[in-house]
Amino acid sequence: MRKSTPPTITITATLLLLLAAASCSLSTTFPADTAALRAFKSTVKSTSIPPTSCLATWNFSADPCAAPRITHFTCGVTCAANRVVQITLDSQGYSGTLTPLVSQLTQLITLDIGDNDFHGPIPPSISSLPNLRNLILRVNSFSGNLPPSIAALKSLQTLDLSRNSISGSLPDLNSLTALTRLDLSYNKLTGSLPRLPPNLNELALKANSLSGTLTRGSFTGLTRLMVVELSENSLAGTIESWFFLLPSLQQVDLAKNSIAAIAVAKPAANSNSELVAVDLSYNKLEGLLPASFADYPFLRSLTLSYNKFRGPIPWQYSKKGSSLRRLYLDGNYLNGSPPQGLFSGGGQVYGSLGDNCLQSCPAASELCLKSQKPASICQQAYGGKPKHKS
Repeated sequence: MRKSTPPTITITATLLLLLAAASCSLSTTFPADTAALRAFKSTVKSTSIPPTSCLATWNFSADPCAAPRITHFTCGVTCAANRVVQITLDSQGYSGTLTPLVSQLTQLITLDIGDNDFHGPIPPSISSLPNLRNLILRVNSFSGNLPPSIAALKSLQTLDLSRNSISGSLPDLNSLTALTRLDLSYNKLTGSLPRLPPNLNELALKANSLSGTLTRGSFTGLTRLMVVELSENSLAGTIESWFFLLPSLQQVDLAKNSIAAIAVAKPAANSNSELVAVDLSYNKLEGLLPASFADYPFLRSLTLSYNKFRGPIPWQYSKKGSSLRRLYLDGNYLNGSPPQGLFSGGGQVYGSLGDNCLQSCPAASELCLKSQKPASICQQAYGGKPKHKS
């Protein structure tokens, strides 16, 4: 008769198998990554971490990259091959600083802690993240200069630091050849534009204190640039004709600056210009309205309000086949009669021609809802001479 296995041996073997299975199913996070996550959480005020938030589940009694995540590290951290590759925090009003030890997360691809209350400087050590593609710190309270070392992030594709308190001048970011989106709007940046990354699609620097002129050197080689958002700064001088001829340019917003002149060249017959919208309102532009804007085949929106333009509205703005659908010219000193083509075609052009010195602006048109300037102001603007009639 075969001997039966003693019960104690059977229980021991079963426990060993369970332990072996458990050890195989658990993942061991790279030690430096765990240390960096600990440091990250330690610099956030505990009182700003709601119990239902992502950071509240960062309990280091568990392995950060272990699966399944039932109670610990349920959100905020993404791992691959036992390395932390993404930190994406929820918007909970977390208050704290960004630890310099974040540089230990050398496989990090995305760092997104936007819409919280992080403050203090951006640590220069962040430049030690060779795989970082997305750095999103928007809507926080970061201050100090943008570290020049950020130019070492060769893989960076998106840099969004909008709505913080970052000051000083922009460092040279031309070496960021992978960068396609740069948004530093609503900060305290000063100085002129440096040479920009060559593969940018979107440049947003709205509501800073940038000054100087837009130079060709800053935009050299930017063949993919589609959106330029530089409104609410202190830019001055002349916008040269090369700017509007950037090959991929679609949207331009330079409103609320101190720009004194623009040169608008007619695009070449074989041009593939994609310019769709231009806003140059609230500047210091003078002289005649640039008729060449009408030669841009896809231009649908043109806003030149509240400058010091004079003379008649170019007839080209209403020529047959024009793509213009939104035209805002109010708040200038334009005179004469508006081109009749603006009021034909079933009211296809919307906007405003009010607060000028125009004659015969049809009261039934939306374009003419806002009244014209008093005759005395118009006469003074033209040196007391009779207003031009077209």
